Amino acid sequence: MYIKSTIGLVFFLTVFTAMEKPVWQELDKANFYSRMASDSVKDINNELYIISATTAPEKEAYEGALLMKKAGLMKKPSEKLKLFKQGCIKLETALMKDSSNVEYHFLRLSIQEHAPHTVKYYKDLEKDKLIIQRSFKHLSPVIQKAIADYSKRSKILRPEELTSKNQ
Repeated sequence: MYIKSTIGLVFFLTVFTAMEKPVWQELDKANFYSRMASDSVKDINNELYIISATTAPEKEAYEGALLMKKAGLMKKPSEKLKLFKQGCIKLETALMKDSSNVEYHFLRLSIQEHAPHTVKYYKDLEKDKLIIQRSFKHLSPVIQKAIADYSKRSKILRPEELTSKNQ
């Protein structure tokens, strides 16, 4: 009986561990950007749940951007401000740790462009835009697609600015 229990436990732990690794180690950036473009609190909460379980280096920046996006979808002003502040701290902390990460600058630009003027989160729009333009061609295809898709509806970052020959 003891041997069967031990074998069963070892089998369960082996299967459980094997299932966990592919899900939690790799972050699906295409899915993340799809959720960022969504106006669904449910979609954003689902992505926050996924990101909370990952060890990806972008975790803090992604959580921050999602929290700020979610803040814009809340009804209560106090809840909006609380989420926005939490997200801002996470995203700005990630940027302080890795200021050369172009993707973080893109996340900040996308939030700043749509943040209410009263929160005064707009000071780095031009800086972020220039960083994105200069580095666009060196980014992964997934990030390029996310930026290109965003630029189609942005008033700050235009699609033609991403492929300009003088970059």
